[in-house]
Amino acid sequence: MTDFTYQTVLSTLEDGGVRTITLNRPQSLNAMNRALIDDVARAFEDANADPATRAIIFTGAGKAFCAGDDRREHVHPETEEEARDLVQAIQRATHAITLGVKPVVGAINGWAVGGGFEWAINCDFPIWAKSARGFFPEVSLNLFVTGAVTSLLPALVGLGKAREMLFFGDRYGADELHEIGLAWKTVEDGALLESARETAQRLADLPTLSVRAMKRVLNAAAMPDMHRALQLETDATVAGFMDPETTRLLSDF
Repeated sequence: MTDFTYQTVLSTLEDGGVRTITLNRPQSLNAMNRALIDDVARAFEDANADPATRAIIFTGAGKAFCAGDDRREHVHPETEEEARDLVQAIQRATHAITLGVKPVVGAINGWAVGGGFEWAINCDFPIWAKSARGFFPEVSLNLFVTGAVTSLLPALVGLGKAREMLFFGDRYGADELHEIGLAWKTVEDGALLESARETAQRLADLPTLSVRAMKRVLNAAAMPDMHRALQLETDATVAGFMDPETTRLLSDF
């Protein structure tokens, strides 16, 4: 069995072909710094290329799945080139999760904020602990969302609800997210990983070729504009980073 090593992410393969990728910055509620963003992209790319990996669990160590951007380590891009490099790194992670060949089961614990909420939505089968919460703060910070959520959210919850979630940044609990179709399933906190493992094992036990084809075709048919959404999000987020108002709002956040 192959375990891959990263600075901020754990990636372990269990018997049966189930790999668990764990965000491993619990002291920061797994908030996103550049190392974490790059490690998530690499971890999913490696897992998708690994013949022994048949299904993936995506979760966070400690009290949160991912608390969004790490305010303490935030380095605001000074040039458009730096901003685009950062945003493309985030989109690279989404591409590896959403468009990678292996099915992904989310085990969402605690807070999933901003980019962390996006990663939860990127999962094929997102299972949320009952106490978990998610929201998008980006618009209030004069920024824009990434993670292809401008394509994924309307497809999953409808355009009206997507507008509400993205414009207003309201906070949503796991049960409401299940009701609107963003959480595939909700379970008691103590049963989260067990439920994720059971689901991932069911996926791992299915024929590999048909599972890969089903993920690819469903995404292409249901969200044909995903690639375009990723590009448009990148451009909008870069523009936000370059606006002086963004710098002021982030410094007050």
